[in-house]
Amino acid sequence: MNDLVFAASLASLLSFHGLRKKSLSPNGALTAWVVGFLTLAGALRVFGIALTVFYFIGSRATKPTRSGTIHIDGKEKKRRLEEGYVDAGYRSGWQVLSNSAWAVIAVTLWNAAHAKGSVHAFALRLLGVHIEGEPFVPTQWCAVQSGYRGLVFAVLGHLGCCLGDTLASELGILSTKKPRLVTTGQEVPPGTNGGMTVWGTTCSVIGGTIIGFVMALVLLWENGACGSGIVAQMVAYGAFAGGFGSLVDSLLGATVQRTRYNAQRGVILEDGSLTEGKVISGLDLLTNNQVNLLSSLVTAVILGLVTT
Repeated sequence: MNDLVFAASLASLLSFHGLRKKSLSPNGALTAWVVGFLTLAGALRVFGIALTVFYFIGSRATKPTRSGTIHIDGKEKKRRLEEGYVDAGYRSGWQVLSNSAWAVIAVTLWNAAHAKGSVHAFALRLLGVHIEGEPFVPTQWCAVQSGYRGLVFAVLGHLGCCLGDTLASELGILSTKKPRLVTTGQEVPPGTNGGMTVWGTTCSVIGGTIIGFVMALVLLWENGACGSGIVAQMVAYGAFAGGFGSLVDSLLGATVQRTRYNAQRGVILEDGSLTEGKVISGLDLLTNNQVNLLSSLVTAVILGLVTT
């Protein structure tokens, strides 16, 4: 019961913080509460802490920061180059799910298998789903070396991909060189879906590395059976998730997400914009949120499979 109270309290605090700072819309805050509660409640806190780190770093990256009178981030540039850009993020419930859905599913499955008294196991039993697994005892076995370890790495893959994509989008625009379309190598305007730069890709790898490092440190703290060797392993997989996830996101963005550019205004047009613009790349099949959802799924599944 104490774990549930802790999870509900921290989820409420984070949701209220996002609402007050306008990084979350009202339905975004409600969705974030459900996501936060499910990742924090259970036998392992690493999932919820990693998600919290992703939230704070991602929110910070999407807010304007000044040093005196000089911007030290890409907010002003993104505002000029991307139609409909919002400084603080103001994420909707759909955007929250796009960056958390697969992690929540993996967390639910892991807890259902290894924490039979968890709310996750209870919910799945109501649906008639039973997953067999050894009860988790922190001092007896390490969550990334035994049990359904692939699900833990799937969470790492998902969050590493999402934070990598966020940092590439928000900080990658600071690159001094024009992005090149991943499918053709052609130079395209900054903000083009599927456009990549060395700096943007570096930001992606850094984002994934951060998630891997945070998860390793938390596991060393709460899962006594884990040794220090997991740090290098999780950092490496996190870096892969950030870089590979960015590549998948860019490939999808360049092929199945349409990018339109208004040369007169010099801006990339947002999804559904009525403004006239030239099609630079992609078919009009997926939105940005759907691309994020699909790229994080691919990264989570691959990382989960290769570590199982």
